Amino acid sequence: MSEAWELAVRIVWIGGGATLATDLWASLLKYAFGVPLPDWRMVGRWIGHMPGGRFVHRSMARAAPVRGELAIGWITHYATGIVYAAMLVALAGSAWARQPSPLPALLFGLATVAFPFLLMQPCMGAGFAASNTPAPHRARLRSVSTHAVFGAGLYFAALIAAWWMPG
Repeated sequence: MSEAWELAVRIVWIGGGATLATDLWASLLKYAFGVPLPDWRMVGRWIGHMPGGRFVHRSMARAAPVRGELAIGWITHYATGIVYAAMLVALAGSAWARQPSPLPALLFGLATVAFPFLLMQPCMGAGFAASNTPAPHRARLRSVSTHAVFGAGLYFAALIAAWWMPG
């Protein structure tokens, strides 16, 4: 396998694994504390409206449903995790992907919370950093904790990839 393909496989594994970690975290919160699971239909609806030129909504729940929005949402969720992994590897270097250390992954994972706070939530009607939600502080804490788990997931998925594909 060429070095480029090997790195691509690592990135997909790292991003997919880190995203899976966030899904497991969400499931733990749901079953241990009754925290609702993320509704990926809303992300799919947001993405689904983009080809028509609609990027900002007052409320995603009130926006017209889009065909296949659940599938679009899940695909977007995992594709975003893989893109974030590629960004981490671009910043930390391909050597990090082969011999990962926790700090770059954890810091990068926490930094990714900027995307929902500054772009997704405002565009989907939730306001800057969930300011228009019924419990903004709770929503923010959930976002930060989820992105911290994503950072830990980046590190552990990279560790597994390093063991599985030594190089």
